[in-house]
Amino acid sequence: MAEPVPHVKSALRTVELLDFFAQYPGQHSLTDLQGKLGYPKSSLHALLRTLVDLGWIETDATGTLYRIGMRALLVGATYIDGDPLVQIAHDALDWLAETTGETVHLARLDHFDMVYLATRASRHYLRPFSRVGRRLPASTTSLGKAILATREDAEVRALLPAELPGLTRHTIVDHDKLIADLHRVRKRGYAVDREENTEGLRCFGVVLHIADPPRDAISCSVPVPRLTAEREKDIVACLLEARERIERSAVRQRRAY
Repeated sequence: MAEPVPHVKSALRTVELLDFFAQYPGQHSLTDLQGKLGYPKSSLHALLRTLVDLGWIETDATGTLYRIGMRALLVGATYIDGDPLVQIAHDALDWLAETTGETVHLARLDHFDMVYLATRASRHYLRPFSRVGRRLPASTTSLGKAILATREDAEVRALLPAELPGLTRHTIVDHDKLIADLHRVRKRGYAVDREENTEGLRCFGVVLHIADPPRDAISCSVPVPRLTAEREKDIVACLLEARERIERSAVRQRRAY
């Protein structure tokens, strides 16, 4: 067995710093960053200045507060633009949004978070809406639960953090209750987020069987006042149809190569 390659400390700290800014948007002082990351202040300051010069980090007018920079956006956009599944799912997501009239998402599991790769806004939603690049805990979303339900219980438990995050009063924060919910997802064939990350919004999600193990899912979000039992059946039927379209397109693309 090959021995693990040792990490380069400066590279590791750079990535950890950028990950911190991605997880905690907004401006942070040097003291705040040093307290959160634990790096020596002099080393952290030198790293920040280097990243500011390269455009990965930006400062405020005083030069004392730091936030993620424009270059991170450019690299993130390149990831989205170059991702094969985003391209494959494009037409099916358009169809799903048009048919349901609701907001739809495509997202990918990354460790224990769902990262949003594509969004189509509801025709009823009047304000600008974009979730691309946003991260949410897998346990709080129908997207994440649809993917977690494809794993064995022991594997899911190994993925779970010691404390499940609670985003609303409806979020499942008990490990056993989450596992029980995943059992229902497997039996039902789709996942439901019952206002677990946004009050007043119920979301339905289905896994995409493209990667092995599956890591992608699509969802449709519906405001609770507009939701009926019949509406739920229609939404789920459309999600299953969209999934079939995406999976067929993925198979055709693989055969083409």
